[in-house]
Amino acid sequence: MEKKLRIAVLASTRGTDMQAIINEIEAGRLNAEIVCVISNKKDAYALERAKKHGIEAIFLDPKNKSPEEYDLEILKELEKRNVDLILLIGYNRYVTKVLLDKYKYRIMNIHPSLLPAFPGWDKEVHKAVLEYGCKITGCTLHFVDENLDAGPIILQKAVEVDDNDTVETLKEKVQKAEQEIIIKGIKLFMEGKLKVEGRKVKILS
Repeated sequence: MEKKLRIAVLASTRGTDMQAIINEIEAGRLNAEIVCVISNKKDAYALERAKKHGIEAIFLDPKNKSPEEYDLEILKELEKRNVDLILLIGYNRYVTKVLLDKYKYRIMNIHPSLLPAFPGWDKEVHKAVLEYGCKITGCTLHFVDENLDAGPIILQKAVEVDDNDTVETLKEKVQKAEQEIIIKGIKLFMEGKLKVEGRKVKILS
């Protein structure tokens, strides 16, 4: 049997997209294991979600630490657990060179718009999309680099915006798309089918 992919999740909020990954793993459709969920928020529901599924949940307090010091703490936890891939799911911190250098092209972020349009955070993104009057939005899975929401794009999926959409209804629709591409992206990574060339990620057949 192939070695299981060892995934760590960094999350600051509910970790809704993580549930889809857990479901795939538990159903035997994904040969992977979430070895830990790390959060910078003590009350993040992602930690609770992890515990419910027997996944190690770790709160690391960022208080009085520089971003680099904080990422060093994360790095120690990741190295202890031989992590292969890091997923940022609703993670509201910049990732520093401490992690970027060690896990080059092994950190993925899921973003709730079609980048480079509408960078930013969670509901603010959906609000901006609606205020702009977009007919199409979507989500982006990308590798993380030193620039916010700007790393090489792995996958994107479009979502139609209806006239009567609210921030909440749009978020729900986009999250469904996020869950599809995050699982697809993990599988492509596991199969060694993602090749980064400059800004482009080529999907090998």
